[in-house]
Amino acid sequence: MKKRENNVKLVKIDNRSSSLIIFFAGWGCDENQFTNLRDREDVLILYDYRDLELDFDFSPYRQVDVLAYSAGVFAASAMASRLPAAGKKAAVNGNPYLFDEKYGLSSAVMDVLQHIDMDNYLDFRRQYMVETDDEFRRYNRLEVHRSMESCAAELASLQKLYGENKARLNPAYFERAVVSDHDRLFALAAQKEFYGRRLRILPQSRHHVFFHFPSLRAVLDYAYGQ
Repeated sequence: MKKRENNVKLVKIDNRSSSLIIFFAGWGCDENQFTNLRDREDVLILYDYRDLELDFDFSPYRQVDVLAYSAGVFAASAMASRLPAAGKKAAVNGNPYLFDEKYGLSSAVMDVLQHIDMDNYLDFRRQYMVETDDEFRRYNRLEVHRSMESCAAELASLQKLYGENKARLNPAYFERAVVSDHDRLFALAAQKEFYGRRLRILPQSRHHVFFHFPSLRAVLDYAYGQ
């Protein structure tokens, strides 16, 4: 695993493959949160969106797919012109209009996110991120190696970047989407309206869906009904 320090953090998992999955993780994430997933292909994980710069050589890869999660759906949409042509493009629990009152994070949800601290972050995880107590225990074992200050700075940057890029977002960039039936961050009814037939609902799940799948490839396959 190779990690490059940059405002947008890039972590490459090198499986010596000619295929690549570009994975745009969500707000507050890092690569440690997804170590339960095992892919045969190379994986490029992006997170910590302080800007939307991307410096990576995609030329060695014969096949590239894009999977974006939560706030990463906005980031991928805003960076789409700098991404290679992708075979599959799927969103998970999010859409490009991240801070839209209807389709994105409502003002009530934003109030929750802006008040996460050391006293209540475990309650937030249990109520918003995972469906079961077992998932909660597993989620806490995959600890993110980031500070509260880092996450707060990223959220502020995302709001600024959204304002700067909203008019250029492509609502049709993602061909498929997966949305949890019990997601409390992005309203299910609004996601159904936004994605229409592109949407597939994941039952018995909240925002973090990655205990339901063995790999990122499996998430893509689920999105495409395979």
